[in-house]
Amino acid sequence: MREIITSEQLRRTTLKAQGLLHTSPFGKGKNAVLQALEHLGYIQIDTLSVVERAHHHTLWTRIPDYKTEHLNALVKERKVFEYWFHAASYLPMKDFRFALPRMSEIRQNRSDLYRADPKIMQYVTDVIRGEGPKRATDFESEYKRKGSWWNWKPAKMALERLFMQGDLMIHQRNGMEKLFDLTERVLPGNINTTAPTPMEFAEYLVKTYLRAYGFTTVKQITHLKAGNTIRKNVHEVLAAMQEDGVIRKINIDGMPDVFMAGQSEEKKIRKPRPEIRLLSPFDNSVIHRDRVKQLFDFDFRLECYTPKAKRTYGYFCLPVLFGDTFIGRADCKAHRKEKQFELIHLHIENTDTDIALWIKPFIKSIRRFADFNNCTALKIGKVTPPELKEVLKREMQGDY
Repeated sequence: MREIITSEQLRRTTLKAQGLLHTSPFGKGKNAVLQALEHLGYIQIDTLSVVERAHHHTLWTRIPDYKTEHLNALVKERKVFEYWFHAASYLPMKDFRFALPRMSEIRQNRSDLYRADPKIMQYVTDVIRGEGPKRATDFESEYKRKGSWWNWKPAKMALERLFMQGDLMIHQRNGMEKLFDLTERVLPGNINTTAPTPMEFAEYLVKTYLRAYGFTTVKQITHLKAGNTIRKNVHEVLAAMQEDGVIRKINIDGMPDVFMAGQSEEKKIRKPRPEIRLLSPFDNSVIHRDRVKQLFDFDFRLECYTPKAKRTYGYFCLPVLFGDTFIGRADCKAHRKEKQFELIHLHIENTDTDIALWIKPFIKSIRRFADFNNCTALKIGKVTPPELKEVLKREMQGDY
């Protein structure tokens, strides 16, 4: 018989595994960043800068004293690398070998995906080998040189192709500008570079999701991974782990088979402190939208790619987590030149939660987040329901 636990227990289990149940779950400083990455498996990179970028925001949510230079330092120390998980991500260097199957797949790819001129790829490789790490803009200046025989965009495409197929790695970043070097010069000598078998890769995915979320489903593990082979292998890994007593299958109404790690400890997890967390739309905890809907009854979609006239909530809404409940979303923007943080529209959807419980934690959280975005002033726009705006303004005592 399958074990039955409550949705509340499952929510607390996964929030604890995600590092969202307690303060400083991974420790402090740069070491905490590496601990968080190795535990979560990846941190998604995003170029949008409406507020602090997703990779920094996600780490700051779990590490109160996080500084953006911590992540960059770990890349330079070759403890973290950039590649692809389900999207562009930072990954722990110890997991490098599990990026090899995708690199091999792209190297053999003959379609338009990452298409680049082989001659330009060879030229770019030779320049980096002879002159050291290069940015895409270094080849832009090369293009402007008299007699140059290609333009910058094909050179940039060559860099990306060489990166995706594993010949180049990102040596470091200056903001979002990438500095590429040869993989042989970036990869530490003690890193295992043996390509995993399909079954080893499936086991890596299963263990990563179980560790990072406390539970998982086959759908979550195989998210954006095509083909029947990966699903078959994942099923086999889960069956073997269940037989060995490492995991167990449980029953949650409205959800497919759920596999949980460890023994029955979720009943011992205490109710979280009444804190507000403003999450990145690309935070690991909300990136699987169906899962969030099923477990938290929170239907979250990022609308920045939706035409303005069709948006329901706003351009760049942040999920608002109060304890173990999503109470709404906040459309925000950091006006960095003016050092003003704008709360464009605060949507409170879970009106069953007493405002007296969440209002002060929300104000504390929004002020901290404004500081993290290097803003010294707050501007409050629209609030839904509208009667909450006066309460919010009164509690903020003029800081709006």
